[in-house]
Amino acid sequence: MAIPPAVPSREESAMPSHLLPVASPPAAPAQGGSDREHAAGEEPRAVRFAGLRLVHAALRRDLSRLPNSLRLLQPGEDDKGEALLRHWHFVNTMLTCHHEQQDTRIWPIVRRFAPELRLLLNWLEADHHNLDHSFTRVSTLVRIASRDAGSAWPVAYAMEDLAARLETHLRIEERQLLPRMELVFTETSRVGSLPELLDLLRSADGPGTADALAWLLDGVEPALVERLIADCDDDVARNWPHWQSTYQRCTAQLWGRADIRDGAADILGGAAE
Repeated sequence: MAIPPAVPSREESAMPSHLLPVASPPAAPAQGGSDREHAAGEEPRAVRFAGLRLVHAALRRDLSRLPNSLRLLQPGEDDKGEALLRHWHFVNTMLTCHHEQQDTRIWPIVRRFAPELRLLLNWLEADHHNLDHSFTRVSTLVRIASRDAGSAWPVAYAMEDLAARLETHLRIEERQLLPRMELVFTETSRVGSLPELLDLLRSADGPGTADALAWLLDGVEPALVERLIADCDDDVARNWPHWQSTYQRCTAQLWGRADIRDGAADILGGAAE
């Protein structure tokens, strides 16, 4: 499931159009104004690196609720155990694709145009491999717990330890790397975007677009979902309502139907506003 690395052309190797020269951080906005304010009627700015940020948010969300679902697993609930195991494997696959996207496509560009970040990128790439091995080890435990409810609690603790380990990694990327990447890539660049992530999953024979998108946008505010879907192609926009409802029905066994009702309430609340 390797994601093919980006191979720049001769023209791109000089200065790709989606790159900016690395500059010093911009000065703070003047008092009385904010760089988040928009003129009346102006379209909201695109979410920078939405694909990367959505993966981070989805990993945090599921690594928070999977341990509790595992603890609630009762003897004889074989179907729920299998569903938990399938979802855990899906999360693992998405994490692996996310790491491959960063290591083979994004980090090489950042290394070239922000050489001062090379040591940080080397550490992040090495930590990707360590995290992948850790997830593989926990996967063995989850497989056992999905068939033996008596072992669920120790495995749930192992999940939570792994989540804490991953959280450190995600915070380093978000606080030390993404702000610098905003100085390397233009606002219109597809690098790290949601459409690019979906394209990479297709080319790498990863999770299907329907499953991946529904997983990424689960729990996201409806107004933001609408903006993100608008950035995708027409086929995605047309099928999104069906994909979302199907995903909610399939995962209700894991999280409970209350999540579906809460999601509907959020949509109604957003529309009312």
